[in-house]
Amino acid sequence: MKDTAKEFWDKASKNYDKTEERFEYIHSKSRENTKKYLKGNNIVLDYGCGTGTTSCEFANQVKEIQAIDISPKMIEIAKKKAIVSKVENVNFLQTDIFDKRYKKESFDTVLAFNMLHTVPNPQNVIQRIYELLKPDGLFITVTPCLRDKMSFLVNVQIQLVRILCKIGIIPIPIRRLRSSELDELLANGNFQAIETEEIYKGASSYFVVAKKIRKTYG
Repeated sequence: MKDTAKEFWDKASKNYDKTEERFEYIHSKSRENTKKYLKGNNIVLDYGCGTGTTSCEFANQVKEIQAIDISPKMIEIAKKKAIVSKVENVNFLQTDIFDKRYKKESFDTVLAFNMLHTVPNPQNVIQRIYELLKPDGLFITVTPCLRDKMSFLVNVQIQLVRILCKIGIIPIPIRRLRSSELDELLANGNFQAIETEEIYKGASSYFVVAKKIRKTYG
């Protein structure tokens, strides 16, 4: 059976960096916000790393980054970026977050930039991130909130995307989330938000730093 999501991102990889340029303000702001939480001894998982821009930028601030994406073509581009940038402590791998090679409590920080709105089951993903983080580890994410404030032009584009999803041309789920829904998702997953910011550039993206907290039973 064909993996349509993988094929979709493989096709998108060729022009991915170009199409993301219009969101550079959001990307840059998110990366700057993240840097103050990274430490030199950190082992980081960059989940949905795309073409590797974020991993390469953070490489000199941490001990090691495991950067993963389901698209082989994205990983191919990311590896080339690492060579050009002389980055040696990032391991780019085509896989997903449920790869059994990643053991519980392996990471100090997990990053998920601009992708939680595209996963089939966000609750399962959050649970897996919780498992992978060390005690008091940090989950740092930025997510487009497609039910929050946006410009008229972006709204038109989102409506077009919804139609393309409905007829199967875009074979991945594109969720129209609110920031409040992300807050609830994280709280239900036993995360405590320690910083949030709504970053706006034509549309709202929600930046969150959340700490893994001990599960309570009773």
